[in-house]
Amino acid sequence: MPALHYKAPWWLPGGHLQTIWSALYARKRHAPHHPLLRERWETPDGDFIDVDRQLASRPDRPLMVMFHGLEGSSRSHYAQACADWAAEHDVQWVMPHFRGCSGELNRAARAYHSGDHAEIDWILRRLRTAHRATGGQVVVALGVSLGGNALMRWAGEHGDAAREQLDAVAAVCSPLDLARSGHAIGRGFNRQVYTRMFLRSMKPKALAKLAQHPGLFERARLLAARDLFDFDNVFTAPLHGFRDAHDYWQRASAKPLLGRVRVPALLVNPLNDPFVPASSLPRLQDVSPCVTLWQPRHGGHVGFATGHWPGHVRGLPDRVGHWLLQAASFEREGAHG
Repeated sequence: MPALHYKAPWWLPGGHLQTIWSALYARKRHAPHHPLLRERWETPDGDFIDVDRQLASRPDRPLMVMFHGLEGSSRSHYAQACADWAAEHDVQWVMPHFRGCSGELNRAARAYHSGDHAEIDWILRRLRTAHRATGGQVVVALGVSLGGNALMRWAGEHGDAAREQLDAVAAVCSPLDLARSGHAIGRGFNRQVYTRMFLRSMKPKALAKLAQHPGLFERARLLAARDLFDFDNVFTAPLHGFRDAHDYWQRASAKPLLGRVRVPALLVNPLNDPFVPASSLPRLQDVSPCVTLWQPRHGGHVGFATGHWPGHVRGLPDRVGHWLLQAASFEREGAHG
């Protein structure tokens, strides 16, 4: 397996700076942007998701599926960096947008959440079937932050059966213990900067959903929400079948299921991630032998900038992308050996 090592540039110290600079200012690509093809998929419950795809030289080339983080999209800095890496290595790259994250409000009286393993399963089954139909074999998946927790929740729920859909998975900067991470982002600097940033996007979308489905929740309570716990208590939890935010954060967390993962998996969690407390991270006794833990000292939250000023965020896909393809190769050699 490829070596996993990362050290932040000397000019980019600390988790907050590594997080913010990488998202806003670091370069995202080595090469010019490759055009993305958008597909609209009708969901089994009468809704839709939008899926962005970047093609490789042949349809049977390896396929990388990427699940974005909270309020992310194919325009997110980490998504652009991974698409750039995929183009450079002739890998097909696909990003299914969670409901309401593609720039258009979805139809149903629901949105998306951190533990939606059923949605992940439906997406992966459809992609695997289509890939096999074109002669493709290798499918790997990468989830970032919220998307990584949902992906690992899926891997834990499905156990051995997950190998039928994926050859390897990775979760990057994922809040695998949602309660610990949720409380961390609701305090101090995190509350003033990151919480406000997320709510600035999430509240208008929730209000648009209320206009679409009158009576869905109490408008005044949503407007009064000042952190993610309040928002999840009013919106995310009840819309997706949870009793309240406490119930949602407990039941949607992937950490309790990591011992049941049977597909090669990489969990990347920098120790200075402002969103994910180091004390909440899984230890070797918490995971199955299929899981590799990489907990570097640096990286921030989906940062991993490299090089000279202003830096480049290809540090993440350069390491994780190679790990996924190598793990998938070992998995296939073992299956046929």
